[in-house]
Amino acid sequence: MSLRSLVSTPSACVAALRSACAAAFVALLALTAAPAPAAARSAPESFADLAEALLPAVVNVSTTQTLKDDGNSQQDLEEMFKDFFDRQNRDNGDNGDNGGDGGNGHQPEPRRATSLGSGFIIDPSGYIVTNNHVIEGADQITVRLHDDTELEAKIIGIDTKTDLALLKVEPKSPLPAVQWGDSDKTRIGDWVLAIGNPFGLGGSVTAGIVSARQRDINAGPYDDFIQTDASINRGNSGGPMFDMDGGVIGINTAIYSPSGGSVGIGFAIPSNLARTVIQQLRDFGHARRGWLGVRIQSVSPELAEGLRLPTPKGALVANVTAGGPADTAGIKQGDVILEFNGHPIDEMRKLPRVVAETPIDQDVPIVVWRQGEKKTLSVKVGELQEETEQASAEATQPKTPTAPPNSGKVDLLGLVVTELTAALRDQYKLEPDVAGVLVSSVDANGAAAEKGLQEGDVIIEVDQKAVKTPADVKKRVDDAKSNGYRVVTLLVYRGGDFQWVAVRIDNKG
Repeated sequence: MSLRSLVSTPSACVAALRSACAAAFVALLALTAAPAPAAARSAPESFADLAEALLPAVVNVSTTQTLKDDGNSQQDLEEMFKDFFDRQNRDNGDNGDNGGDGGNGHQPEPRRATSLGSGFIIDPSGYIVTNNHVIEGADQITVRLHDDTELEAKIIGIDTKTDLALLKVEPKSPLPAVQWGDSDKTRIGDWVLAIGNPFGLGGSVTAGIVSARQRDINAGPYDDFIQTDASINRGNSGGPMFDMDGGVIGINTAIYSPSGGSVGIGFAIPSNLARTVIQQLRDFGHARRGWLGVRIQSVSPELAEGLRLPTPKGALVANVTAGGPADTAGIKQGDVILEFNGHPIDEMRKLPRVVAETPIDQDVPIVVWRQGEKKTLSVKVGELQEETEQASAEATQPKTPTAPPNSGKVDLLGLVVTELTAALRDQYKLEPDVAGVLVSSVDANGAAAEKGLQEGDVIIEVDQKAVKTPADVKKRVDDAKSNGYRVVTLLVYRGGDFQWVAVRIDNKG
């Protein structure tokens, strides 16, 4: 390259400058038009002001309980100590008589246990929220305020299904109280503050973020927990979880921990669930929940295919309580509830909570999937009553000689089914009103065995059509295969319960 080639004329410089400016302007436009990354909120510089304002409304809850003893454990304990003191006396040369009562002349005193938890004040007049498991079985409940004042508390109401309790103390002057927040607005990654009484140490503050929402930890039928990494330990139960505006968005209830200490996985009852229950405990002394009167199960991909449902969502009705709200509304076994009172039911476990929160005696729309199409029904929500055990007399059937029952093999499912007779009902302890076909044998390598069908099951329906004979079952399965379906749905009765099962059609041969 020559020296000349590196030198430009004035006109060339102007042209080059214009070209460079144009390119820079285009690049600037491109940067401006590009979507900006999500702006992350910075961590609070300090939680001190928030903690200072909230701590006075958080209390320590302690209980005492008299332990019941059947006499055996107490006797064993006394014998152990008697042997120990006898040995000590012999070693010390003491051969005196202790009077037969261990030397103290007193009867053993009842044993008492104590427990510690947390709570928070929601009303200046002295209403306090905590967990039911904190005060369960307590003979005496003592609340210690932030200024170390101790007050005796009485129980206004408890709810075992959500593990909530409402207490009342009688203060001499109004107490500091906190307000409920909106847990539905809480997002994963939001900062939260937890205050409680870990290990009995008194008011302790920890901070973290919302790790997850809508957690089901198998604690109850209405599980919808907020998960957090804020340190929660034993004694934090019943304490509040706050958002950055100082609103209670959760009640700290459980932790996951192999060691018993915090490993960063804690769970809180969301405030929008707790607030309704607490208000009902205050108004009625117990929770009043909506009731639909159905037993439901999840919709698996195979069940969705068998039910000809486009996507595996909703709550599949396994049984309908006779005379209940669902029965009156016309809901049937095999319906899939897709929507309740305007709330989409994407998964089965959402339905009980939505129904429970619906006002009693309110007429609401319900959308179901039935026989390949959507139907909209109207149901009047009932009130859920506490379950009571009812003894039922076993039906006795006359043991008279009968002809061998009609049986048939369903090769496509890998099982043998038999027509129900009085003798078979007696043998398998089946109620007189159970109508269907008995599973008398299951091929261990067949499709039915893969889904857990077993001898003694009763097939009530195949693809939502009732069956009464082995021929009915075979025809329904053959029809499904000829129509190009890969699975059939069976309504199965076992041990007093109904369940829908999707069984693959074996196309071999």
